[in-house]
Amino acid sequence: MDELRIITQLQKDIKESYQQIGDAMIAGTIDNMEKYKYMMGQAHAYLKISQDISNLLNKKEQQDAKGTVIKLNTKD
Repeated sequence: MDELRIITQLQKDIKESYQQIGDAMIAGTIDNMEKYKYMMGQAHAYLKISQDISNLLNKKEQQDAKGTVIKLNTKD
């Protein structure tokens, strides 16, 4: 299995998991605040991972020639 196919499948799985959390919240299956907070944490994590994957695939961060990468730990 090639890398792009793995990443595409991973994105699909993350999106489905995020959707399931939203569906559960809308359906009213959350019966206490602890469970709500846990599911909100999961949803935030899925969004963050999804955004990070998208950023890497768009190669926005790798365009050093255009000055989009800032090196913070440079030693002379």
